[in-house]
Amino acid sequence: MNLNNLKPATGSTHSQKRIGRGQGSGYGGTSTRGHKGAQSRSGYSRKLGFEGGQMPLQRRLPKFGFTNLKRVEFKAINLFVLEELAAKNGLTAISVETLIEAGFVSKNDKVKILGNGTLSKALEVTAHAFSKSAVAAIEAQQGKAIKL
Repeated sequence: MNLNNLKPATGSTHSQKRIGRGQGSGYGGTSTRGHKGAQSRSGYSRKLGFEGGQMPLQRRLPKFGFTNLKRVEFKAINLFVLEELAAKNGLTAISVETLIEAGFVSKNDKVKILGNGTLSKALEVTAHAFSKSAVAAIEAQQGKAIKL
Protein backbone atom coordinates (compact mmCIF):
# COMPACT_ATOMS: atom_id res chain seq x y z
CA MET A 1 0.00 0.00 0.00
CA ASN A 2 1.34 3.40 -1.03
CA LEU A 3 0.04 6.95 -0.70
CA ASN A 4 -0.62 7.07 -4.45
CA ASN A 5 -3.16 4.21 -4.39
CA LEU A 6 -5.18 5.03 -1.25
CA LYS A 7 -8.96 5.16 -1.77
CA PRO A 8 -11.89 5.74 0.56
CA ALA A 9 -13.83 2.67 1.69
CA THR A 10 -16.52 1.56 -0.76
CA GLY A 11 -19.86 3.21 -0.04
CA SER A 12 -18.37 5.87 2.23
CA THR A 13 -18.45 8.63 -0.42
CA HIS A 14 -21.33 9.86 -2.54
CA SER A 15 -21.49 12.02 -5.64
CA GLN A 16 -22.57 15.59 -4.95
CA LYS A 17 -26.23 16.57 -5.50
CA ARG A 18 -26.02 19.20 -8.29
CA ILE A 19 -29.11 21.38 -7.89
CA GLY A 20 -30.33 23.96 -10.39
CA ARG A 21 -28.77 22.24 -13.42
CA GLY A 22 -31.85 21.59 -15.53
CA GLN A 23 -34.92 19.31 -15.49
CA GLY A 24 -32.97 16.25 -16.66
CA SER A 25 -30.97 16.18 -13.41
CA GLY A 26 -34.08 15.68 -11.26
CA TYR A 27 -33.10 18.74 -9.23
CA GLY A 28 -34.13 21.49 -11.66
CA GLY A 29 -37.08 23.87 -11.44
CA THR A 30 -37.43 24.86 -7.81
CA SER A 31 -34.05 23.23 -7.07
CA THR A 32 -35.26 21.36 -3.95
CA ARG A 33 -36.52 24.56 -2.30
CA GLY A 34 -40.27 23.99 -2.71
CA HIS A 35 -42.75 26.63 -3.95
CA LYS A 36 -42.69 30.27 -2.75
CA GLY A 37 -42.13 31.31 0.88
CA ALA A 38 -39.12 32.83 2.58
CA GLN A 39 -36.96 29.71 2.43
CA SER A 40 -37.25 29.50 -1.36
CA ARG A 41 -35.69 32.94 -1.82
CA SER A 42 -32.00 33.72 -2.04
CA GLY A 43 -30.59 35.67 0.90
CA TYR A 44 -32.95 34.02 3.41
CA SER A 45 -31.51 33.33 6.86
CA ARG A 46 -33.71 32.04 9.70
CA LYS A 47 -33.81 34.47 12.61
CA LEU A 48 -32.66 33.16 16.00
CA GLY A 49 -35.64 31.69 17.86
CA PHE A 50 -37.95 31.92 14.82
CA GLU A 51 -40.53 29.11 14.79
CA GLY A 52 -42.26 29.64 11.45
CA GLY A 53 -44.64 32.33 12.68
CA GLN A 54 -45.72 30.36 15.77
CA MET A 55 -45.21 32.38 18.99
CA PRO A 56 -41.58 31.56 19.94
CA LEU A 57 -40.79 29.71 23.16
CA GLN A 58 -38.95 32.63 24.75
CA ARG A 59 -42.06 34.80 24.30
CA ARG A 60 -44.55 32.11 25.44
CA LEU A 61 -42.87 31.55 28.81
CA PRO A 62 -43.45 34.13 31.56
CA LYS A 63 -40.66 36.30 32.89
CA PHE A 64 -39.91 35.90 36.59
CA GLY A 65 -37.29 36.69 39.18
CA PHE A 66 -35.09 39.63 39.94
CA THR A 67 -31.49 40.47 39.06
CA ASN A 68 -29.65 42.49 41.67
CA LEU A 69 -27.28 44.76 39.75
CA LYS A 70 -25.24 45.52 42.91
CA ARG A 71 -24.52 41.85 43.71
CA VAL A 72 -20.91 41.15 44.68
CA GLU A 73 -19.64 37.72 43.64
CA PHE A 74 -16.78 36.16 45.55
CA LYS A 75 -14.43 33.35 44.55
CA ALA A 76 -14.60 30.86 47.43
CA ILE A 77 -11.32 29.47 48.78
CA ASN A 78 -11.38 26.85 51.55
CA LEU A 79 -8.93 26.57 54.46
CA PHE A 80 -7.56 23.23 53.19
CA VAL A 81 -6.46 25.01 49.99
CA LEU A 82 -4.57 27.60 52.06
CA GLU A 83 -3.03 24.80 54.17
CA GLU A 84 -1.76 22.97 51.05
CA LEU A 85 -0.45 26.20 49.51
CA ALA A 86 1.39 27.19 52.70
CA ALA A 87 2.89 23.71 53.11
CA LYS A 88 3.98 23.46 49.48
CA ASN A 89 5.61 26.93 49.30
CA GLY A 90 6.60 27.34 52.97
CA LEU A 91 4.49 30.46 53.49
CA THR A 92 3.39 32.17 56.71
CA ALA A 93 1.36 34.92 55.00
CA ILE A 94 -1.15 34.37 52.22
CA SER A 95 -2.60 37.31 50.28
CA VAL A 96 -4.82 37.66 47.22
CA GLU A 97 -1.65 38.16 45.11
CA THR A 98 -0.32 34.80 46.36
CA LEU A 99 -3.57 33.09 45.29
CA ILE A 100 -3.40 34.79 41.87
CA GLU A 101 0.20 33.58 41.33
CA ALA A 102 -0.82 30.04 42.40
CA GLY A 103 -3.65 30.11 39.82
CA PHE A 104 -6.57 29.73 42.25
CA VAL A 105 -8.17 33.08 41.35
CA SER A 106 -7.91 35.62 38.53
CA LYS A 107 -6.81 39.19 39.14
CA ASN A 108 -10.37 40.63 38.97
CA ASP A 109 -11.90 38.15 41.46
CA LYS A 110 -12.89 39.09 44.98
CA VAL A 111 -11.82 36.34 47.39
CA LYS A 112 -13.81 34.91 50.32
CA ILE A 113 -12.14 32.45 52.68
CA LEU A 114 -14.43 29.63 53.84
CA GLY A 115 -13.92 27.39 56.88
CA ASN A 116 -13.83 23.96 55.20
CA GLY A 117 -10.66 22.21 56.40
CA THR A 118 -8.15 22.73 59.19
CA LEU A 119 -4.94 24.67 59.68
CA SER A 120 -1.82 23.21 61.32
CA LYS A 121 0.15 26.46 61.75
CA ALA A 122 -0.40 30.18 62.20
CA LEU A 123 -1.14 32.01 58.92
CA GLU A 124 -1.65 35.68 58.18
CA VAL A 125 -4.45 35.60 55.58
CA THR A 126 -5.47 38.70 53.60
CA ALA A 127 -8.74 38.54 51.60
CA HIS A 128 -11.87 40.51 50.73
CA ALA A 129 -14.20 38.50 53.01
CA PHE A 130 -14.14 35.68 55.58
CA SER A 131 -16.75 33.30 56.94
CA LYS A 132 -17.15 33.16 60.75
CA SER A 133 -15.84 29.59 60.87
CA ALA A 134 -12.76 30.55 58.80
CA VAL A 135 -11.91 33.47 61.14
CA ALA A 136 -12.36 31.18 64.15
CA ALA A 137 -10.09 28.50 62.66
CA ILE A 138 -7.37 31.02 61.68
CA GLU A 139 -7.39 32.74 65.07
CA ALA A 140 -7.40 29.37 66.90
CA GLN A 141 -3.90 28.81 65.46
CA GLN A 142 -2.80 32.37 66.54
CA GLY A 143 -3.04 33.60 62.94
CA LYS A 144 -4.55 36.80 61.57
CA ALA A 145 -7.53 37.30 59.23
CA ILE A 146 -7.04 40.69 57.53
CA LYS A 147 -10.01 42.01 55.56
CA LEU A 148 -9.29 44.17 52.50
